[in-house]
Amino acid sequence: MTGTNLIYRGSEWDFESLHRAHEAIEEIALGELGLDVYPNQIEVITSEQMLDAYAAIGMPLMYHHWSFGKHFAREELLYRKGARALAYELVINSNPCVSYVMEENTMTMQALVIAHAAFGHNHFFKNNHLFRQWTRADRVLDDLAYAKHYISDCEQRYGLQAVEGILDAAHALMGYGVSRYAPKRAATAKDRIAKAESRRQHEQSTYNDLWRTLPNKGKDPAAENEVLDNAAINSLSLPEENVLAFLADHAPKLKDWQREILHIVRRMAQYFYPQRQTKMMNEGCATYVHYQIMNRLYDTGQIEEGSMLEFLHMHSAVVTQPRFDDRRFSGMNPYAIGFAMMRDIARICEDPSDEDRQWFPEFAGNGQAMATLRDAWSEYRDESFVLQFLSPRLIRDMHLFAVGDESGLPYLAVEAIHDESGYREVRQRLAEQYDMLKHEPEIEVTEADLTGNRRLVLTHRVRGGRLLSKNDCNRTLCHIANLWGYRVRLVEVDSQSGKTLNDYDVVAMP
Repeated sequence: MTGTNLIYRGSEWDFESLHRAHEAIEEIALGELGLDVYPNQIEVITSEQMLDAYAAIGMPLMYHHWSFGKHFAREELLYRKGARALAYELVINSNPCVSYVMEENTMTMQALVIAHAAFGHNHFFKNNHLFRQWTRADRVLDDLAYAKHYISDCEQRYGLQAVEGILDAAHALMGYGVSRYAPKRAATAKDRIAKAESRRQHEQSTYNDLWRTLPNKGKDPAAENEVLDNAAINSLSLPEENVLAFLADHAPKLKDWQREILHIVRRMAQYFYPQRQTKMMNEGCATYVHYQIMNRLYDTGQIEEGSMLEFLHMHSAVVTQPRFDDRRFSGMNPYAIGFAMMRDIARICEDPSDEDRQWFPEFAGNGQAMATLRDAWSEYRDESFVLQFLSPRLIRDMHLFAVGDESGLPYLAVEAIHDESGYREVRQRLAEQYDMLKHEPEIEVTEADLTGNRRLVLTHRVRGGRLLSKNDCNRTLCHIANLWGYRVRLVEVDSQSGKTLNDYDVVAMP
């Protein structure tokens, strides 16, 4: 290697070398891999700023809350003691796509981060159908800035304690602030504020004290109230799965600023909804992209052997899958399974076996690995991706098999091995691990009494006998009751038989 084409030398970096690396990586990503990305914005931050972003649920531009400080103190302690490593990068799904890299990184690590985040994650964010459906990338940064400013302003106006109380309740309900079906056009923050202001101005402009002296002329006030109340109940569109949005829109006692804070947290929960469903695919896509790009840089003489060895060391650490009896084991490593599936798809496209042709006749041997991968990255989520693309060969290579663990039996049973039916069973079992609907409680608002005692009723449809923790349930219901302002009831019913299994009742704090 002559070194005339090198984009950097050694481990030290400067902004000029970052620029050269970005241009070289961009040429490969767009020209050879055919990626389609948002414009990139690379930000260099310190390790302490990275820890701060960790604490604020991965959002460097975030409002203040005591829980973030608590998380920061814990993460910092583990990091300083060497018990926890920091990620090489942090990336925000926005337009432009913002990638944060640490100043402590070596130049090879910075190149890896740019390939991984600025092009791998960036392409996935822009093209995957879940992100296209649920995320407005051009508004994310503005929404974050608005949330930070609005909550800071509320703290000045209404007091830190009042705002923290609302945020505590909203964060406790963040997991139930997601709409899982096709989104309707939601009113923006400006729309809601303008609507509230218009309502107040209309009431002031039309009020005249003389109206109360006029007779009703035969009108029945009770009948009118009943019609209005029935119309209000029908407008609730129950059942409603988004508990946080329902409270923000319909809780009788909340003030406008409190409703807006709930909507801010709800939008944050919705932002993470696609990411939770595509963790394995997203990391697999980014890892495959950085692997292809870094190898291509080496093949074209743009990085040295030492840089390539450093990259391979970092890459191998990321895609390692610990064994089940390893102390590090915590389930399937999304980087490992994702990267392995991407490479396996490319192999099936370029060099398929007879078995591959039988299992994947649609794309086996088509010679278009990147086109097939780009289509998969666009159209699937983790669950459906595993069901569609996990091959028998990869099941064998990763030594996957299915074990039955029924609580009523004193033993474990191997229920699927490496045969025709076993491959399909293993694939089905693994896909179920990525199905959020099967692992998260199905809780909906099913009743809201607006005419009498104003009690709110929620229903948890229990699957597989998995009941809610009583302590956690009671604490969360207290938050809901305080937001609603009246009594709240939660009923747990069996999803199959409809039998009532548990009944909780909580009243709002005075």
